[in-house]
Amino acid sequence: MSVSATLFTSFNASVDAYSLPTRFTYPFYYTPHPLSLVAVEQLQQHLKTQTDWQHDFGLEADSANAIGKMFGVLVVENEQGELGYLSAFSGKMAEKNHLPKFVPPVFDMLDEQGFFIKDLNVINQVSEQIKQLELNPQIGIFEQALNKQMQAGDAAISAHRAIMIEGRKTRKQQRAEAENKLDEQAFNELKIQLSTQSIKHKNKLRDLSLYWNEHIAKFSEQLSVLTDEITALKNQRKTLSASLQQKLFDHYVFLNQAGDEKNLSDIFKQTTQLIPPAGAGECAAPKLLHYAFLHQLKPIALAEFWWGNSPTSQIRQHLNFYAACQGKCQPILTHMLQGIKLDENPLLINPAEGKSLDIVYQDEMMVIINKPAEFLSVPGKNIDDSVYSRMKLAFPQATGPLIVHRLDMSTSGLMVIALNKDANKNLQQQFINRTVEKRYVALLDGEVTGTEGMIKLPLRVDLDDRPRQLVCYDYGRLAETKWQLIEKKNKQSKVYFYPKTGRTHQLRVHAAHSLGLNMPIVGDDLYGHKNKADRLHLHAETLTVTHPVTKETMHFQVDAEF
Repeated sequence: MSVSATLFTSFNASVDAYSLPTRFTYPFYYTPHPLSLVAVEQLQQHLKTQTDWQHDFGLEADSANAIGKMFGVLVVENEQGELGYLSAFSGKMAEKNHLPKFVPPVFDMLDEQGFFIKDLNVINQVSEQIKQLELNPQIGIFEQALNKQMQAGDAAISAHRAIMIEGRKTRKQQRAEAENKLDEQAFNELKIQLSTQSIKHKNKLRDLSLYWNEHIAKFSEQLSVLTDEITALKNQRKTLSASLQQKLFDHYVFLNQAGDEKNLSDIFKQTTQLIPPAGAGECAAPKLLHYAFLHQLKPIALAEFWWGNSPTSQIRQHLNFYAACQGKCQPILTHMLQGIKLDENPLLINPAEGKSLDIVYQDEMMVIINKPAEFLSVPGKNIDDSVYSRMKLAFPQATGPLIVHRLDMSTSGLMVIALNKDANKNLQQQFINRTVEKRYVALLDGEVTGTEGMIKLPLRVDLDDRPRQLVCYDYGRLAETKWQLIEKKNKQSKVYFYPKTGRTHQLRVHAAHSLGLNMPIVGDDLYGHKNKADRLHLHAETLTVTHPVTKETMHFQVDAEF
């Protein structure tokens, strides 16, 4: 039996009722094809029942070591015209790259006979040498002695500089007082005397600097005897690591339908990143396509889903489907899918077409609008139609940037538009000072515990998968949201959100993250289950601002339609 045959999995039920897709799945935004769903269900049943390996997904009980995993299925047609599917997981699982039923990695870093393990061992040996040398207690003693000498030198020089400053002040005063009291000869003699004092002070500063520089240099040389070897080893480790990284990039070679090969280095040379990010090529989708092309299997449809606990930073819902990431996979899949007809990219379709902006309030200074869901606040990368472009057309005499604040494309509700520069500056300052009062209403996919609370989870963009946001305590920006329960019904919760800050996707992440409310907003296509509703159930319901001219407090409310 060939390797291909062992990993080509036949459907265990008839799929004759399903018609084949006319185009392959657009991997960056898709709804799974029915054939993909059959394959996913079959793979998930296998995950529940297999006994060949063990991995803690966190489904049985809470565990500190639990980690979920992204899986992928690729529906394929073999050379005999039979339909089946391939399975893959991202990264490694159960500490292995190779597991029964799953396609292998494009390049196996864990091969004990390969260069990676051998080169990594060399790097680890250098690291151990560095660690042992850094344990030398003499290094700390000399570092402390050097720091004391540097501080003493700085203090001595600073003290003399202070004397020089006072000397300059005194000499200046003496010259001023003597100028009208002494005759010309006496005054010139005084100037020579004062100049001599100045020169002496400068020479003393020069001598002090030379003394302390020489003194400190001796201590530095003594310390260098102990640290030069460490520095050399660190430089060696850096060189070895860079060389190993480049070898990895060169050995990750990806096929496409035409049989063309490209390694990671060549693929990412054409991107703004230039250098492949960590983990590039280890995701399920590239593994599946590479294996299919390698074994003459025709790709039909693709789907990737999450199985198990969510990571602490990202939001991944058990059983939910996810698109391929933009940072790592997009450049690779662009090469791999050349020549294959793909489903239309939904992100190129204008979501605002046929929709209008309702004006709730208008005067000479500002406009309050009710933005529909799936409507850009500002022009996007591929679509210009937006609140900004519509307002520009509606108010051609308006000056300034118009947009004071934004709502996510998928969020509906109240937005304030400034019609001149002064109004924009005033209103923006209100948002910066957090004097604007906002209330959102959302429908959550689950029943919340409690009736109110405060969520504080710092956020930053996911550099590998924009525009997704991550919870990050190291580099994230402060994000705070107060929430209040309205009602629970049909295993859903309607809540009010009062955002104290205004970060991108703040309410969506705070709702869905396990450290937030742990339940996504209904219809959330990024952090929840997009197929459960026709829109994101999040609406900016009320807005209270101070009028930029009259200073009147103005309150607006438009109830949500969901």
